[in-house]
Parts: sequence; C-alpha cells; structure tokens
Amino acid sequence: MDSQEFLTGQLLIAMPSMRDARFARSVIYVCAHHPDGAMGLVINRLVGAITFTDLLAQLGIEPPRLNEEIRVHFGGPVESGRGFVLHSGEYNQDSTLQVNDAIALTATTDILRDIAAGAGPRRRLLALGYAGWGPGQLDSEIQANGWLHVAPDEELVFDNDLDNKWERAIGKLGVDISMLSGEAGHA
Repeated sequence: MDSQEFLTGQLLIAMPSMRDARFARSVIYVCAHHPDGAMGLVINRLVGAITFTDLLAQLGIEPPRLNEEIRVHFGGPVESGRGFVLHSGEYNQDSTLQVNDAIALTATTDILRDIAAGAGPRRRLLALGYAGWGPGQLDSEIQANGWLHVAPDEELVFDNDLDNKWERAIGKLGVDISMLSGEAGHA
C-alpha cells in the first residue's frame, strides 16, 4: 500500500481530550487519505431530524418495500446536505469508490433507489455530510494526539450499536480508555 494513503480504510478514533464537540467520542471510517487531504464518515452518530423514508420522499424515490429500519447518520460537518452510502464491497456502480475489497462508498441516488427496492448492498451505512481534512491537516491532528487509528472489521463499521462503538474501536487497540491522555509525551 502507498505510504501516502496509509489511513485509507482505517478507523479514526477521537481521543478523550478531543476539543471539537462535533467529533467528541466519534469513530470515523477513512474513505480516502492522500497528499491532497482526507475524507471520511462518522459511523457512530445519527442525524435525529430525518429518516430514510423522509430522504427518499425529498428525492422523489418510492419508499422501501422492506420493513427494515435504515438510520441516517451524521457523516460529518462538510456538505451536510449531501448523502453518502458506505457499504459492503460486493455492490458496485461506475461511481463507486472501492476503498478496499470489503468496503466501498457510493454517493448517487441510484444506490438509494436500489436500497429502497431491496437490491442494494448487503450491508450499508447511510450518512449525510462527511469529515474532511486539507493537505497534511489530519497528519498534524494525529501528531497532536487528537486521533488514534485502527484497522476496522465489518461488524464494527456496520452494526447498529452506536452507543458502544467508540469504546469497542478503542478496545481493538488493546488500550484501557482510562490510560489515554491528550498530552503528548516527550522523552
């Protein structure tokens, strides 16, 4: 893997000392990380004001045929009116960004139609907005102890247990939350 894209496909975990309230206790799936910046989706917060059915109605798409509850996540503060679907890798359109073999990202209304018709990806997370960083910004935030990162698993990314996702992501590192500090260490 190109070292310039080392966080693509990883989870970012906000340190307990995160000062930006929009990202406190957040877990972000990094969809792209390259010299021009980074982009990801917060995977453990919901947008409280809108449902999947509301979103479909606004877009003029027939409501879902299935009775499954599809929750709308707060993907981040950038372009909060734009929808993104993070999903399992078997679903693919021309516009799909294949993050890795297991996970992809699609941001078209076609995927919403497919989901509503029961023909969408096996697993998915619908988000409004995204988290974005300019060139070198994410690297600086990590060096300043703002974020931890860890390889994800599909269950952690797509399950509905949002209340414990932050703790479970940190647990993948084998770290005791009480031992984390926002202070940089110096030898």
